[in-house]
Amino acid sequence: AQTPGELKQRTERLHPFADVAALQRTLDDLAARELVAVLPRRAGHKEHRWEQLLCAVERTDSAAGASGRVDNSGRVDNSGRASHLDGGRVDDRHGDEGRGEGRVEHHATVADKTMKIRNPATHEVIRTVEVADETEIAAKLKRARVAQRAWAAKPYEERAAAVLRWRDAIAANAEQCSQITTSETGKAITHSRNELNGVGERMTYYVEHAAAVCATMLVTLDDDLEEQITYEPRGVVAHISAWNYPYFVGLNSMVPALLCGNAVLYKPSELATLTGLHLVDLAHRSGIPTDLLQTVVGTGATGASLVTSGIDLVCFTGSFGTGRAIAKAAADRLTPVQLELGGKDAAYVCDDVDIPATAASIAEGVLYNAGQSCCAIERVYVHERIWEAFVSALRDAAGEWRPGDPLNDNTNMGALARDEQPAYLQAQIDDAVAKGGRVLLGGEMLQHAGNWYPATVVVDATPAMALMREESFGPVIGVAKVRNDIEAVEQFHDSEFGLTGAIFTADRARAEAFLQQLDVGTVYWNCSDRTTPRLPWAGRRHSGLGVSMSMAGIKAFVHEKAWHSRP
Repeated sequence: AQTPGELKQRTERLHPFADVAALQRTLDDLAARELVAVLPRRAGHKEHRWEQLLCAVERTDSAAGASGRVDNSGRVDNSGRASHLDGGRVDDRHGDEGRGEGRVEHHATVADKTMKIRNPATHEVIRTVEVADETEIAAKLKRARVAQRAWAAKPYEERAAAVLRWRDAIAANAEQCSQITTSETGKAITHSRNELNGVGERMTYYVEHAAAVCATMLVTLDDDLEEQITYEPRGVVAHISAWNYPYFVGLNSMVPALLCGNAVLYKPSELATLTGLHLVDLAHRSGIPTDLLQTVVGTGATGASLVTSGIDLVCFTGSFGTGRAIAKAAADRLTPVQLELGGKDAAYVCDDVDIPATAASIAEGVLYNAGQSCCAIERVYVHERIWEAFVSALRDAAGEWRPGDPLNDNTNMGALARDEQPAYLQAQIDDAVAKGGRVLLGGEMLQHAGNWYPATVVVDATPAMALMREESFGPVIGVAKVRNDIEAVEQFHDSEFGLTGAIFTADRARAEAFLQQLDVGTVYWNCSDRTTPRLPWAGRRHSGLGVSMSMAGIKAFVHEKAWHSRP
């Protein structure tokens, strides 16, 4: 808490206020937006002090603690609590839902009301955030419904202009966004920057194509009959997001939803909460109404409350188990769901490839973002004719990926986001070894503070191993030998997941014949682990329900109304 005079002096390098009166006008404006508040004047002091409401503070002076906070009308709030800013109080003392589950450490004195966010590379506490309860979710939903009606009434061009300002604000703050994300997810800083570099293209695509999705379609025009279809916003969309690519995943839902006239209640993963709060703050600064796009901060329990709050559409990215639970909960009200779930993505290496180049490509497909990608390669099948040469090359290529300080520009593999993941991966590797697998690289947890696991290659893998059946979501890979293309297809389909599949071969006809047989949503020829807003992203079986990205993904945020008119 500081007086206006103290604030003027201490903010001089950030903004040179002309005088204290100018600063006071700014304080009054911030108070009207519930971002700051004035405290009671202390005995013996002539000036009021002001406090910020973005996060809680531990006051050391007894007068403030006893008196509470004064609002602009002179009333005193004795609660001692800071107000909420889109999803919770953030205090100086410095929690996730990666594939739907994550670490949560509750504050000792406010059980189930706060969670600590830790740096997964060091386990140091970054911040403590307050989680939303059912009452707060209900209030946010009510405000969102009012805001949505006004937003949907605006011309598309006005909605698009706000989104483009948001895009530009993200670009202008890209380095800060990258730093925030790396600090709470452990992602290598270069990978965070790469994600931010791709945000503009995605947002621009949605702006350029959502108008066509929302446009009225005239299907019949006769002298006595008109038939047309209008596409209306669904209402309030709940987006329960992921931590591994928080900008891509979040914006793939939020942007088309807003462009189509919806409101959004956005629950960032508890492992990317600060990223989510910052992303929404940039949206509000860009002119997107605060009640239209709101964050709902919390753990899986918070997400469960959001799903059953009376929302109009649920978009979720995470694990199959959590996705299934969401679908069951939403079924009670027949609430539509969009589920982007897990994968056990496979790649087939044919006998006609450039072995060193293909090994390097496979290693990147496995290990980029420490293997924490929905479409990361998790199984590799190698033609028997090149088996020995390829596995040797893959070991060498994977050895170039080494865990290191996520904030170092030279690091190509950061920490794992989830506390449980190193032990989970170790269990998969131990199971593989017990069943005849040979570890060529890595295979043992790193004994450092934080969540670390080395690049690991296991050969002679079989379908009996968890490594080849259960989602790994880490820097580990199982490699198996196959006799021919037919056997490779059979092995690809030995999974409940159906997200992506890849083939590496010099023969285009061979690649297309192989990929046409795969029961997956996305296929790759001589590449892997990539998405684009121009193509649909959809999983089959345990990998999801519904479509995101592309024109088909935008259509998820509208529903049709049929018009029969006799002029």
